[in-house]
Amino acid sequence: MYWIRRIDVLVLFEHLVSMVGSVQHMANHAVLVYAVLQIGDPTIQLSDTEATPIGLGSVGAIRVALIVFAIGLSLGGTTGYAINPARDLGPRIAHALLPIPGKGPSDWAYAPIPVAGPIIGAMLAALLYSVA
Repeated sequence: MYWIRRIDVLVLFEHLVSMVGSVQHMANHAVLVYAVLQIGDPTIQLSDTEATPIGLGSVGAIRVALIVFAIGLSLGGTTGYAINPARDLGPRIAHALLPIPGKGPSDWAYAPIPVAGPIIGAMLAALLYSVA
């Protein structure tokens, strides 16, 4: 009886980790996409003047890099940086294909979360940006 209860707790814990991970992936990507959309418009409009286009050229990439850095520091505690699905999917595929002696499972049950979470988060951020 104790063994069955322990398995139930582990299964519940795995589902909880998957739920937290998917919410974390969605939130991280939503923050990233919304922030990039906000800073992506290179126009400044003061009170009653025309919108003046400005551009930072390649220095504009520093803003995006700082956003990624800030997301990693503030929201990355649960799943790592959790912004790039390739950081999870590539090593998982390599782990499944390479003949490593004594390796464990590749945990393919969690694999859709780092792929679907950022897509859903980006769609939510774009929807919020278009509404706001």
